Amino acid sequence: MLQKTGIVLEGGGMRGVYTSGVHEYLLEKGIYYPYVIGVSAGASNSCNYVSRQKGRGKRTNLDYLNNWRYMSLGSLLLTGSYFGLDFIFGDIPNQLDLFDYDTFYHSPGIFRIGATNCITGETDYFDKSHITTTFEHIKASCSLPFLSPMVKINGVPYLDGGISEPIPVRKALADGCEHVVVVLTQPPGYRKGPMSKKMNLLYRMIFREYPALVKRLEVRNQYYNETADFLEELERKGKATIIRPDGSLRLQRFEKDRFVLERLFEQGYRDASLKLS
Repeated sequence: MLQKTGIVLEGGGMRGVYTSGVHEYLLEKGIYYPYVIGVSAGASNSCNYVSRQKGRGKRTNLDYLNNWRYMSLGSLLLTGSYFGLDFIFGDIPNQLDLFDYDTFYHSPGIFRIGATNCITGETDYFDKSHITTTFEHIKASCSLPFLSPMVKINGVPYLDGGISEPIPVRKALADGCEHVVVVLTQPPGYRKGPMSKKMNLLYRMIFREYPALVKRLEVRNQYYNETADFLEELERKGKATIIRPDGSLRLQRFEKDRFVLERLFEQGYRDASLKLS
């Protein structure tokens, strides 16, 4: 079964620390799925799993919480991004906590990350061959509307992969996976509510040059909820294993409380051990 199983990773900002806990269990047990796909924080966390670096997911998510370059209003004002993408995907992997590029590139299997094409409103997918020491494609997948600038790749502007494909399970199935392990960062029963009129107006104003992107943002909650229903149906049919937090920890997308985040990491590790042992 393992050879036809893929692991699918949702985003969610700092809630992605849960995913790092899941990955830590997999790395410790030597479980390497031959197909890995993620968007947004899921795309970022997936790199540490594919490079097989135990402990790095936790360190890179938690050790820089008090550094303004990592996540702060100061970073937003000075760099245009609340999450300091140049620091996170530049200084950290290339100077402070070295990323194992060699293992990443030579690890077997398929690697996919998705980013939202702002012109088409659809998801463009990238593989290992697109990942360089600047991590531009990962930055694109993690660039949140209003909180990060668009990332241009070959002249095409991109934003957060979670806009167009919040849980890329359909892509995994289309690529041939017969079973998917899906790591979510929201608790059971979660469904996304509709966009407020004020937010809709703001999107229309700020992104008026990108009508396809605006349309995708407007129906984002509907697509997310349809995907959540689809996942539950896959699980009932035995085609999906869903790992997700139980909701006992209340945290924000931009959570900075290390104690809370460490507990979330531990919960991900524990839940993976229960679901996959």
